[in-house]
Amino acid sequence: MRSSEEAEVIRPGAGAGVGVGIRKKGVTGVRAWLLLDSTGDTHVIQAGKHAIMRRTGLPARDLRILDPLLSYPSTVLGRERAIVINLEHIKAIITANEVLLLNSRDPSVTPFVDELHSRIVRHHSHASKTPNHDSKDDQEDGMKILPFEFVALEACLEAACGVLDNEAKTLEQEAHPALDKLTSKISTLNLERVRQIKSRLVAITGRVQKVRDELEHLLDDDEDMAEMSLTDKIPPEISLEAGGATATYEDHQNADNSRDLIGRGSHGTRTSTTYSNVTKQLDVGELEMLLEAYFVQIDGTLNKLSTLREYVDDTEDYINIMLDDKQNHLLQMGVMLTTATLVVSAFVVVAGIFGMNIHIELFDQNVAGMREFLWTIGGSTAGTIFLYVVAIAWCKHKRLLE
Repeated sequence: MRSSEEAEVIRPGAGAGVGVGIRKKGVTGVRAWLLLDSTGDTHVIQAGKHAIMRRTGLPARDLRILDPLLSYPSTVLGRERAIVINLEHIKAIITANEVLLLNSRDPSVTPFVDELHSRIVRHHSHASKTPNHDSKDDQEDGMKILPFEFVALEACLEAACGVLDNEAKTLEQEAHPALDKLTSKISTLNLERVRQIKSRLVAITGRVQKVRDELEHLLDDDEDMAEMSLTDKIPPEISLEAGGATATYEDHQNADNSRDLIGRGSHGTRTSTTYSNVTKQLDVGELEMLLEAYFVQIDGTLNKLSTLREYVDDTEDYINIMLDDKQNHLLQMGVMLTTATLVVSAFVVVAGIFGMNIHIELFDQNVAGMREFLWTIGGSTAGTIFLYVVAIAWCKHKRLLE
C-alpha cells in the first residue's frame, strides 16, 4: 500500500552507499528516505510526515526529533512499532523488519549505510539458515541471532560512539602539542589555539555526555528496553515467513487489527493475557548487554575527555602561575626604580642648591675651591648610594622584595 504523500521509488539498489535518482514531487514536507529491509534490499522513497506516521505508528512529536531543521540532542526512543534514533549524524527509524534513514546522502553517513547494509545481509543469511531461531536453542548451539531491530540499533550505536571517540582522539592529538607550545612560549597565537581547542573540548564533551545519559536512562528502565523489543511484540503466527524472513508492513497492520480480537469473550471483554502484559514480561537481557557494551565505550570516551580537560586546566593554572610570577617581578622592579628615583632626588636637591646664582667660596676657581667641589660631589654620590642600599635592605626585611 502506497500513501498519497509517498512518491514513486525510482531505482532499488543491490547495495548501500550507491547513488540513487529520485523524482521530486511538489508535496509539502516530503523528504527522501533510504529504506533497508530485513533481506538487505535498499531503495529510496519519497514520503511525507503522515505517510511515515502511518507506516511506523509514530506520533508527530517523535518525527520532529529527526527534523534536520530543528536541533535536538541525542535521543533513542522505543515506541509500539518502531525505534527512533537521533544519534549525532544518524537519523533513523527502526521497525521490526526495516530501517528508514533520513539523511542517507550525507557523506558522513555513507560509511554507516554500508556497514548497516552488510550487517543486515549477514543477519538475513544466518536467519535463513536457522528458521526456528529460538534464543535458548541458539545459546546451546553456540550461535546467537539477535532480532533485526537490535542489529540495526547496534550499528547505529557503534557508528555514533565511533564518531565521538575518533573526534576525541583527534582533539587529544591536537591539544597536547598546542598546550606544550603555550607553556614554552606565551604568545597571542598559542593562546588562540588553546582557546579554540578548549571550545571544541566543551562541545564534544557535551555531546558525549548526552549520549551517555541516554544509554544510562535506557539501562535504568526495563520498560523502555522492553518497548524496543519489536520482534517479540509480533504474534508468532505472523512474525516469520517461509525461509526465516520477518513479516511485512501489511502483516504488522493486520496484526494490530487482529490484536483487538484476541482474548475477547462472548461479551466482548478482554482476557487477562493482554498485549501490554506480554510487553512487560519481555526478556530485556539481550538488549541490556548490548547497551551496556556501548555504555562502557562512551563512558571511556567521556573519561578520556575528562582527562584532557584536567590537562587543559592544569596548563591554565601553570600559565597563570607564570604570569603571576612575572607580574611580581615587574612590581619588584617598580619598587626598586621608585626607590632609586627617591634617593636620586636628594642628590638633585644638592645640585639645585649649589646651582643657585650666589657667590660662595666653593665656586672660587683655585685649587682649594676645586678640591672642595669634588668632595661635595663625591659625598653626595656616596650618600645617595648609601640611602639606596638602606632602602632596598629595608624592603627585603619587610619582605616587599625577594
